[in-house]
Amino acid sequence: MNALPISNSGLAIAAGFIALAGGVSFALRLGVSKRLWIAALRTVVQLGLLGLVLEWVFDQRSVIVIVAVIASMVINAGIASVRRTERRYQGIWHSGLIAVTCSSVITAFVVIELVIRVDPWYEPRYIIPLLGMVLGNALTGLSLCLDRVMADLDDKRDQVEGRLALGATIWEACRPFISDGVRTGIIPIVNSMTVAGIVSLPGMMTGQILAGASPAQAVKYQIVVMFMIAGATSLGALLAGLMTFRRLVSADHQLAHHRLRKL
Repeated sequence: MNALPISNSGLAIAAGFIALAGGVSFALRLGVSKRLWIAALRTVVQLGLLGLVLEWVFDQRSVIVIVAVIASMVINAGIASVRRTERRYQGIWHSGLIAVTCSSVITAFVVIELVIRVDPWYEPRYIIPLLGMVLGNALTGLSLCLDRVMADLDDKRDQVEGRLALGATIWEACRPFISDGVRTGIIPIVNSMTVAGIVSLPGMMTGQILAGASPAQAVKYQIVVMFMIAGATSLGALLAGLMTFRRLVSADHQLAHHRLRKL
């Protein structure tokens, strides 16, 4: 059994939901109608182009092409994770890219090689969707962590300096803020796992059921994906927090908050 095809007229009907959201915005003067339509247009264009690209990639089955697609996905995720922050420091782009790469790529390859046992590992129907789901969630957790850590170290630097004056090391003085940042980054996936199967039916499971897979098999895949996302998000947030700490500490072990600039 395969998923039932959706016609162009069906897509047009679905577009009515965007019109409904736009009507709500207009009626309540929310001021987001323009942004909503632009976002909807971008969704159609971006996903349409993605569909064409993936069809070509699936036909090629070339390791060089797959690696190029993976590299593009990772680089764009690293950029997106930093763009969402309100503060920046020199080298933050490298920090975001390293954190995203190490967390997402490692977890995705562990699942591909040891859990699902895909052969070859670069089978595009597995590696690209799985990596995409991990990147989408990991970059959110990473950016939340970055934003929280930088905001706390900037706004609460007097607390850090007070702890240093009392004899604490720079790590002891900053650790609570690093921990809060990592916790902030992890909360979304923890919330998602808490309500999975009770309030929400996750996308991976829904897609497999629509494609004809048995619910039991779809559940196994969804569990693997959510655990993978949790691991990648935790590792990415931790790396982002530690690299931010390293960048904002001077050679004499003092907090160099002047290195931060607010956008």
